[in-house]
Amino acid sequence: MHKNRVSLKLSPFVLIFLTFCSLNSKMGWAKDLEGRVGIGYNSEFANSYANGFRVPGISVKYTLSRDLALEGIIGVATTSPSNSVTAGKIFRNVYFETNVNFYVMGGFGVINSNSLAGVEFLAGVGVEFFLPGIESLGFAMETGATFDNGSGGYAIKTLGVSFLDAGIHFYF
Repeated sequence: MHKNRVSLKLSPFVLIFLTFCSLNSKMGWAKDLEGRVGIGYNSEFANSYANGFRVPGISVKYTLSRDLALEGIIGVATTSPSNSVTAGKIFRNVYFETNVNFYVMGGFGVINSNSLAGVEFLAGVGVEFFLPGIESLGFAMETGATFDNGSGGYAIKTLGVSFLDAGIHFYF
């Protein structure tokens, strides 16, 4: 007789992440960034991959309160044709874990890609996590939806970005 077995396989990354989280002795304390400025990058908006060139934006993130943060993004590529992005995002923290902040976010950007100007709106949820021992460096991941007209037509797209696109910030 054949028995069905359920096996649970965890990737090495998940195991390493869980190990780092368990080593922190401040269990139950969320990362409070109130009044701190983070400098980093964000390449989440539509022109990030225009013409096959990556156009990440320089990002400044300011945390107004424990629950609310703002981010400004500026990116440019002097390729032919040129590409640029000027954008802003707002974040509202909704759930706190040790070294992890869960949030909802919204953003608006003016994009110029392949000599076509347009706008992009994005909304969704995300997480910013901090490795124990390196607590001034935040890694963000986000998911949601975007609406843009950067390609000359209107498009609604799903959004799912790792910290390589949603950004990494060093907080002062």
